[in-house]
Amino acid sequence: MLAGISRAPLVRRLRELTARHPQFALALAVGAVLRLVAMLGYPGALWFAGDSYVYVGAALRPRPDLSKTTGYSLFLRALLPFHSFTLVTGLQHLMGLGIGVMIYLLARRVGVPKLWSAVATLPVLLDGFQIEDEHMVMAETLFTFLVMLAMLLILWRYRTPWLAALAAGLLVGYAIDVRSEGLPLLVLFPAFLVYRAIRRGWKQWRGWLAAVALAAGCVAPVLAYVGWFHSWYGSYNLTRSEGFYLWGRVSSFADCSVIKPPADELKICPTGSPSSRTAPGDYIWHAQQVHNDLPGGPVSSANNALLTNFAIRAVEAQPFGYAEAVVKGLLLVVEWPRHKYPDPGTVTYYYFPLHPQMIPNLLNHEWIPGGTAYQDAVQYGQANPSTIVEPFAALIALYEHIVYTWGPLFGLILLTGLGGVVRIEGLRRRRPRLVWSRRTGSMLPWVTGLVLLVAPIAVADFDYRYLLPVLPFACLAAGLAFAPARAPRVRPAPEPPVPQQQDDTPVITKT
Repeated sequence: MLAGISRAPLVRRLRELTARHPQFALALAVGAVLRLVAMLGYPGALWFAGDSYVYVGAALRPRPDLSKTTGYSLFLRALLPFHSFTLVTGLQHLMGLGIGVMIYLLARRVGVPKLWSAVATLPVLLDGFQIEDEHMVMAETLFTFLVMLAMLLILWRYRTPWLAALAAGLLVGYAIDVRSEGLPLLVLFPAFLVYRAIRRGWKQWRGWLAAVALAAGCVAPVLAYVGWFHSWYGSYNLTRSEGFYLWGRVSSFADCSVIKPPADELKICPTGSPSSRTAPGDYIWHAQQVHNDLPGGPVSSANNALLTNFAIRAVEAQPFGYAEAVVKGLLLVVEWPRHKYPDPGTVTYYYFPLHPQMIPNLLNHEWIPGGTAYQDAVQYGQANPSTIVEPFAALIALYEHIVYTWGPLFGLILLTGLGGVVRIEGLRRRRPRLVWSRRTGSMLPWVTGLVLLVAPIAVADFDYRYLLPVLPFACLAAGLAFAPARAPRVRPAPEPPVPQQQDDTPVITKT
């Protein structure tokens, strides 16, 4: 029987692929074993307070939420008939492995050696925080998988077919519904195909068709979600929380004696000196002037506009304070050891727990009207929502504390990826200058990673969880930096005109 299985076409094909790509096969196998240990140690799923409860509640009772997009809840809704959080986390672990596979495929596609292509996948396949996040009822894994799949469709061929571009756009648009922090990608991805079309020439209509198809695909799911939001709340938005998070961002430097806000905004001035305030990601959840002194709360239409106006006014009055706050957030990316930022309670959720998690069952607090967090978790999974099995839980928890992408390594990955986008020429002639690299295309992955890194810090605050969607694209860009240089396009010189020979034969005319 075993001999028959070993001769099966699929098994034989897998053995051939393993033999041809041994380094990556080993990395993928180790990543799969680590995820299996996580699933054995934590049957079901892990929970992040607040966000996970909203997602499950919106999966049971579909509706847009005022504080975050609930596109991830549609994914949970599709799996609801199985009533299994184990299935949810299992699929998310497969997505994590799939992201590693896509990185390897794209790197090999452009000629990166097998070893370096495999190395580029290691942070994604082996990072303990990536594995822990895949095991949570959270949107990052699905978001990252969708965007990476869209990037695969775009980069697989230099001349992207318009159908592939349309499919990639739909994936990106849905990814924005899943995690609104990806909103800048709505512009970035179509702009990349426009850049390609311009390089190929204005008359190459297929390139422009692909760019238009990608843009249309990106916009369609977002407009659908905005229309759904309008049907519930009467305004065309993805959420009504942007002012709340922007207000938190500026709380790290805002000084109302400098800002001089109008009378209606004085009541939301952050209290105390900027140095006495906690991190924005913690401060916004405890600020009385936002939660208690604003009738209707921070996510009402009027209060969202009020908070947004104050934040814009603060940035205009203190631009250097805002720039300093963003730079400090970016520096946390590369620092080591990690800080308990934005607060110790939040950071606790980023580690595999050693005790079952407590899901709130407060009858006076429903994240999505119609059920408490505990009731929703039991209804969806039809089992105890938090279970721990030893020794597997202790093993993967210990692993996470040791094996992850340390801050300096994260910075090195980003710098390596930048080397595939630009390079320095003229050092020997003492005339250094930056030029675009002629590598085979790490610009889009690197810029995507940079946008996903900077955007949340610029509009909210730094959070270690926000680094998880950045890492795969940074790794892909770093891998593509080892691609062979692309020869510059040289237009053939026009051929010299052939001189016409004079015919000395006398012309005989008939007379």
